Amino acid sequence: MQGDELKIQELKMKITDSQWQTLEPLLLGKQGDPGARGRDNRLFIDAVLWIISNKAIWRSLPAEFGKWNTTYMRFRRWNECDIWRQVQQSLYGDPELLAMFGEIVVHGDQQTGRIRDRIARRAQKLVYNASLGKMDGRGKKTQQSDDSTSHWVGLVMRGAAL
Repeated sequence: MQGDELKIQELKMKITDSQWQTLEPLLLGKQGDPGARGRDNRLFIDAVLWIISNKAIWRSLPAEFGKWNTTYMRFRRWNECDIWRQVQQSLYGDPELLAMFGEIVVHGDQQTGRIRDRIARRAQKLVYNASLGKMDGRGKKTQQSDDSTSHWVGLVMRGAAL
């Protein structure tokens, strides 16, 4: 029973043939586009929809969609270039397809927010460690600062945490 349930869950959001005909000309990497072209844009879109509909992490992407890391990196590049939002804005005839791409845009925005937060935390940690005279992430001792600077950095960091 659990295997059948998983199959049903996997098929929650999947592009139909008629939706694909609408979507295909809007995507990057199709025949005739300059530069590299995607091996299978439909499989890529289905993989992204699988991740979103199952609220799964990228590493759990089934092998039938290809390598999870390749799919994730392509998703991330498209997200950084705002392609998901551009495609969504071009979809007006199919409300179901529009809703699917709306979910992809939301997922992409969340992904961007997590990356931005991670970068900010890393920068705060480096500043904090530098104020304490600790090693940086590369194993090199950070530059020593005088007490007045350490005190100021400590006050700023406490204020940022509040």
